Amino acid sequence: MKPAMETAAEENTEQSQERKVNSRAEMEIGRYHWMYPGSKNHQYHPVPTLGDRASPLSSPGCFECCIKCLGGVPYASLVATILCFSGVALFCGCGHVALAGTVAILEQHFSTNTSDHALLSEVIQLMQYVIYGIASFFFLYGIILLAEGFYTTSAVKELHGEFKTTACGRCISGMFVFLTYVLGVAWLGVFGFSAVPVFMFYNIWSTCEVIKSPQTNGTTGVEQICVDVRQYGIIPWNAFPGKICGSALENICNTTEFYMSYHLFIVACAGAGATVIALLIYMMATTYNYAVLKFKSREDCCTKF
Repeated sequence: MKPAMETAAEENTEQSQERKVNSRAEMEIGRYHWMYPGSKNHQYHPVPTLGDRASPLSSPGCFECCIKCLGGVPYASLVATILCFSGVALFCGCGHVALAGTVAILEQHFSTNTSDHALLSEVIQLMQYVIYGIASFFFLYGIILLAEGFYTTSAVKELHGEFKTTACGRCISGMFVFLTYVLGVAWLGVFGFSAVPVFMFYNIWSTCEVIKSPQTNGTTGVEQICVDVRQYGIIPWNAFPGKICGSALENICNTTEFYMSYHLFIVACAGAGATVIALLIYMMATTYNYAVLKFKSREDCCTKF
């Protein structure tokens, strides 16, 4: 009996408190009507609280969708794609113009006979066509690797519901890993090959700086300082003149073709190095994604059985 009496007393106390609150609210409304008589005809509606309506943050909106989408962005593949496009563009564009300038320098100064450098001209023309193919291939390959990065990142982070992958998808990821490794090794060779013309032009430029130096300027030994491009193997030994000395060599270094070709070869070499770095990032990203996909596929098979 005692607990029942206590609960009844508590209910009466709560009801009395509610009546006090209501009466106090009515007093405030009456006071407002007394101060502003024109407000009696107004209807008052209770203001909905946060508990009566859903909070904007409780339901998924644009912000949550953006965060989810950003979580599926393959940032490593995105950085590698930008670096790859930039490197290939620098290598192909600067290399193409620098090769054309090199042919002009050889024809005007080191090999006046066209038959002596005919083979070199054909090789350079072929390399220019190869540059077009490299630019087109890496443009498509970079887009494909970026798309593959989006797919594997979404699958690894399980952003779209239940994790699902197929043997065909894992096989494609493995193929991209292998192809990226092969292209990375190939571009290491391209990077080393692009450093050869930089070395040649640097030797010519340093020889010109020796001629311009005050220690050798005005002396009889200036005309004995020469550069022989035949020793690099780009033109045959019977090419004429093949060797330029003294003031004639200094005039070559002051030409626009030499200045532009030298700096463009440097930029092309830097572009090849940037492409190598991009392919290394691709290697790490694709290898990691492939390993995680393979591990999760095995884990998914084990849970089924």
